[in-house]
Formats: sequence, C-alpha cells, structure tokens
Amino acid sequence: MVLSGEAPRLARHYPSVGGDGDAPAAMAAMRELLTEPPPPVLDTLTRPPQTNEVGRSAALASGMMVIAEETGLPLQLRELATSGGLNLWPDAYWYEQGGEGWGDASSPVRFTDLWEGGTPPFSAPCEIVDRRGCDRDPIDVRTHEGALTLLSYVWPEPASRFVRARDAIRLFRAAPPAIDRADVRDWLPGQLEPRSAGRALVVYHSVFWQYLDLDTQGELQMLFHDAGRRASAEAPLAWLRLEPRPDTYIPAQLRLTLWDGNTKEPPDRLLATTGFHGGPLMWLGA
Repeated sequence: MVLSGEAPRLARHYPSVGGDGDAPAAMAAMRELLTEPPPPVLDTLTRPPQTNEVGRSAALASGMMVIAEETGLPLQLRELATSGGLNLWPDAYWYEQGGEGWGDASSPVRFTDLWEGGTPPFSAPCEIVDRRGCDRDPIDVRTHEGALTLLSYVWPEPASRFVRARDAIRLFRAAPPAIDRADVRDWLPGQLEPRSAGRALVVYHSVFWQYLDLDTQGELQMLFHDAGRRASAEAPLAWLRLEPRPDTYIPAQLRLTLWDGNTKEPPDRLLATTGFHGGPLMWLGA
C-alpha cells in the first residue's frame, strides 16, 4: 500500500519511498491502518510470501565462478524456487574486489568490496549459455502488479536493497528467461537428464531447502546423487546452494557439490558464509 500510494501517512516513514525511517512513528501509523484491515492486506494474507533477494547473487555468482574455473566449461543454469527470476541473471550484475571483477561492468546492480579472507576466481572464463527456473507460483515481474508484489516483500530499509531490486527488475524485463510453473519434484528430473556434452549443468537455490519436508529433501538428494554418478568431465553436474547453517541458522552457507566423473561421491564443500540479504562474504576458498 505504501508503494502504490494508498498509505501516504505510513509512507512518510518508509525509506524505500524516501521516508524518514522513524520506526516508532511508522508503527503508530501501521496500527491505525490495521484498525480495520483494508482489502489489500487481507488479500495478501491469503498467499504465502514470495521473496527474491538480489543480494544473494553475490554469493551464488561466486560459486559459479568456481565451477567455471574447475570445469573449464560454459554453464547451464537451473534455479529451484526462482520466484520472479531475478537471480537467474547473475551475469547481468557486476562483482568486484581489489580491482578484479566479473559480470556486466555497466550494470546498475553492483557488488563491490564484499569478500573477506579471499576472493572467488574473477578471471575464470565464466560464460552462461543457458538458464531456466521453476517455481510453484512464479511472479511475473514484467507486469506492474508482479513487480509491485515482489518489491513489497523487500524490507523498507536499508533503501539500497529496494533500489537494487528495482534495478534488477528493469534488467530482467529486457531479456526475461524461461520460468516454469512447476513443483521441483516434478521439474528437476527432466532438467538433470539428458545433459549436453561440453557444458556444466549448475542446479542452484537459495533460502529454499528449509521449507521442504524431510521426505522431499531426501527425494531431491537422491535425484542429485543418481544424476551425479552419471556425470563426466565433458558433462559435469554442480549442486550449488545458499542456505541457513543447519545447527545455528546463521550465517548462511554457500555450499557446492561438483560431480565431474572423477569420483562417485565428491565432497560437499563450504565455499563461503554470508548474510541472507547480501552483505559481506567470508570466503573460505574453493
């Protein structure tokens, strides 16, 4: 309602629309607004949240650089629970540390000087040749309503997160990738097989695994491992994920399992730790 201009008193305190960031004043206006809950609020409460945090691309792209360096192959991207698809275009953004960078240097979406303890291989020949995602209820950010819905789930502060998401939506609209409306259990098998030689298949997700029940987690793990045993140096498979730490929840962990035919059970590697909305990355090495 703030973003659409329907709650002007509340908007005065939302940094995402130029407000003063006065949280107590915002809460007073919120209580007044919800005394008789308006239809937009009641409608939204009938649907689950749909977040698409662009800041996670900093970690995900770091993992993709590692995969490109180690396989020497161009990448095919497949994202699970892609929401609006803003993290399907990591190469549309710019990543830089210490004068080295990767991505689109002219992009308004930029991640600079975030890596601590080391850096991913920015100089790796990381070329993305194909991308596709799936979601049970994807948001079409090409429409005004879809973009507004996605932006409404971005916290109103810091305002830089909101600006970054809005810029990413504009970039997405210029060349939207394919997003399928599907459950991951039905969609993933067809993406894992058959695979093209001369390309590395990267299946990835972020802050998604925690919402699956144990049976579904087990089913997906079995799909990955079965497909991994059929991988080769010419057609490797990478499972890249940015998910909460299992025991303490924070920080988020960037983990990679890469099947390239050298071993049936490759190690599950921890590449970095970071926040859930971007921010500094502690790079632990490839």
